[in-house]
Amino acid sequence: MKEASWDDLQLFFHVATSGGLTGAAARTGLSAPTIGRRMLALERATGRTLFRRGPTGYLLAKDGETLLERVLVMQEAAETIADWRGDVLTLPIVSTGADAWMLWFIAGHLPAVWQPEDRFRMCYKALDTGLDLTYREAHLAILHERPERGNFATRRSVSVAHAAYQASTFSAANHNWISLGTEIATTPADKWTFEQPDHWITSWTNTPLMLLHLIRGGAGRGLLPCFMGDAEPGLVRAGPVIDTLTYDIWITVHEDERQRPEVRTVIDRLSTLFAAHADLFAGRCERA
Repeated sequence: MKEASWDDLQLFFHVATSGGLTGAAARTGLSAPTIGRRMLALERATGRTLFRRGPTGYLLAKDGETLLERVLVMQEAAETIADWRGDVLTLPIVSTGADAWMLWFIAGHLPAVWQPEDRFRMCYKALDTGLDLTYREAHLAILHERPERGNFATRRSVSVAHAAYQASTFSAANHNWISLGTEIATTPADKWTFEQPDHWITSWTNTPLMLLHLIRGGAGRGLLPCFMGDAEPGLVRAGPVIDTLTYDIWITVHEDERQRPEVRTVIDRLSTLFAAHADLFAGRCERA
C-alpha cells in the first residue's frame, strides 16, 4: 500500500465535510475533475473504498467515516502548529545595526543579548550598508560617534582601542602587511594601514572577516580592534595601542523607538555586556 500524502488527506477532508466535489472545488480552487481523480488515487493508495458515488454526490462509505475521524485529529494538530507558527511571526522585531566587528562580538556573546524564550525577534544589520536611523532602517545602532543631528537618544558606552596583530608564528623579519581595500574603508581604523607610507601591503580584502583570517593564516600584520585581536587564539600584538584610533561607542536609538519595552531591554543588555568587557574593548587584556 502506498502512503497517503497529507495534501490528499486534506483534500479528502474538504470533500467529506463539504458534501462532494463541487463544495471542495469552491474551497480549494481546484477543479472538480481534478479532485475526483485525487480521491480515486487516495482510495487506491489506502486500499479502501472511501466514498459511495451517486447522483446526489459523494457520500462517505464506512471506511471513509473511519478515515475522516482520524483526519479530523490530524487537521486539529495542523491548525495548532499553524497557530504556533503564527505566534512567532507576530512577535515584535528589534533591528540592531553595528559594524562587522561589533556584530561578530555580539554573536559570540548572544545569550547576554537575546535568548530563545524572549518575546521578541532580533535582526542584525551591518552599518556599512548605509543604514539610516532617521528612516527606521534599524531601531538602534552602535555608532563610533554621537550623532550631531536627528531625533535620537544616545547612551555612551565603552572605549574601543586598536592595535596591529600578527600570528604568533609570524616571523619578526617579515614586513608584510594586510589591509582592507580602499573601496570599503570608511573609518580612520579602516584606512590606517594603507595610509602608513612605510607599510609593505602584500594582501588586501574587502571584508573584515577575511582580514582576520589572513592575519591568523600568517599572510602579514594587520590592524584589528583590540576586542577582536586580544580574544583571538594564535594572535599576538605587533605594536602598542594606537591612541589616535580609539573612540567611544554610542548606543543610539530613534527617540520614537526607545519607549518600546523590547528595545529598552536590548539597550540595557548591550550596555551591560559592553561594560562587562570594558578592559577588553580598551585594549587592557593583552596576553603576555
